[in-house]
Amino acid sequence: MLRGVVGKSLGFLGYAIQYGCIAHCTFEYIGEIVICSGPSMEPTIKNYDVLVCENLSRHLYSIHKGDVIIAKSPNKPNVNICKRIIGLEGDKVCTSGPSDLIKRHTYVPKGHVWLEGDNLKNSTDSRSYGPVPYALIRGRVSFRLWPLHSFGTLQESPNGRVLQDK
Repeated sequence: MLRGVVGKSLGFLGYAIQYGCIAHCTFEYIGEIVICSGPSMEPTIKNYDVLVCENLSRHLYSIHKGDVIIAKSPNKPNVNICKRIIGLEGDKVCTSGPSDLIKRHTYVPKGHVWLEGDNLKNSTDSRSYGPVPYALIRGRVSFRLWPLHSFGTLQESPNGRVLQDK
């Protein structure tokens, strides 16, 4: 009797470990569902929107200017941020705020990206903490699941700052 209970317990533990490994690999390498909070990406992404984030782009180095991504915060590594990529390595980007009279520019260093929220007046982004290492990118936002009336792909940047050239 004890042998049967131990055998079933070990069998269950084995299945739990297998499914845990499958779930981990799925969320790490394929994609995940995320809930965004905060005003920094409004009007594109509103508070508590549910998004699908695919992680294959990060591994295949197919992240482009204009993509909305989920990344680890450079200031708080236990927090994820949702921002739009404004510049890739080598791009010249404006580091000034929208209301600054004197515009400053810099180049994005190798292995980094420049991230900004669509709500420029209410976003803590690369203008505050500088270029973000590519390794902090978790994945690219594919489409919105919730709210249902907004289901589908995301719109382009409302402020047009993505159109900058090198």
